[in-house]
Amino acid sequence: MVSTLTAANQEFLNNLNRVTGRINQAALQISSGVRMRQVSDVPDQVSALLEARAALSTSQQISTNFVRLKGEVDAGEQAVQIAVQLFDRVQTLGATGVTGTQTASSRADLAQQLQSLEQQLVGLANTSFEGRFLFSGDSDQTAPYNFDLTQPNPVTAYQGSAATRQALHPNGTTFPLSLTAEQLFDSSDPATNVFSTINGLVTALQNNDETAIRTSNAGLFRVGDYLNQQLAFYGTTQNQVISATDFAQTQQTQLQTQIGTLQDTDTASAILDLTQSQTQQEAALSAQARIPRTTLFDFLG
Repeated sequence: MVSTLTAANQEFLNNLNRVTGRINQAALQISSGVRMRQVSDVPDQVSALLEARAALSTSQQISTNFVRLKGEVDAGEQAVQIAVQLFDRVQTLGATGVTGTQTASSRADLAQQLQSLEQQLVGLANTSFEGRFLFSGDSDQTAPYNFDLTQPNPVTAYQGSAATRQALHPNGTTFPLSLTAEQLFDSSDPATNVFSTINGLVTALQNNDETAIRTSNAGLFRVGDYLNQQLAFYGTTQNQVISATDFAQTQQTQLQTQIGTLQDTDTASAILDLTQSQTQQEAALSAQARIPRTTLFDFLG
């Protein structure tokens, strides 16, 4: 199709279309509240927007994970706290057994009480949370220990594995979540091994061996200190979980603000652009209307 428009008229229409496009764009931004609906709207900011959205999604997922992790860490801390309290009772019984007024019968009774406490400690070592044994390391479907009083050592060997799980902090770092029952109660160092220390004291009491009782009792304090150190690990981990959760919330607020800046309408700017474009449109149409229209008939007569 051959255009009958002059070059000047064609240029006028092109300019008018551009102004109309700006009017429509500004009006749509104001009504929708969004200035970036497609790549062509603000092409130089698309990459930044996609990165911010991805970072927000990751941070929100980490926050969701920490809700569950907090419950897990709290359950672990509570179990170790109870273990510390039970071992305080072990120390009390050990101190009682040392006194010279004890008889073989009374010491045998103390030994039974100690075995009961040891069984309770094994129960704490087998603490589970949401279907997982907290202190079995990566083998969290297997109970760390069994307890059998018919055996000379009633506590079986550790049935779990090393703990390699790490929590991902929103800043990209990681930190460990738990200790194993082996680390807590069954240390490779005999001087800090809860189970072997109790078993040694039980044997000494059953044998009414005052020298062995004193020796075993003397070692209880170091084991108690060791258990408290392990409890401190969980206190630190709880603080890390809280800190990571707070960090994620702040991070998400910042990312949401960034995303809003990139994609949401700057209402004041859009209104100004709309007003200016409408003014330009009216001025252009008014000027075009005032242009003289001369035809061949104006020269006839």
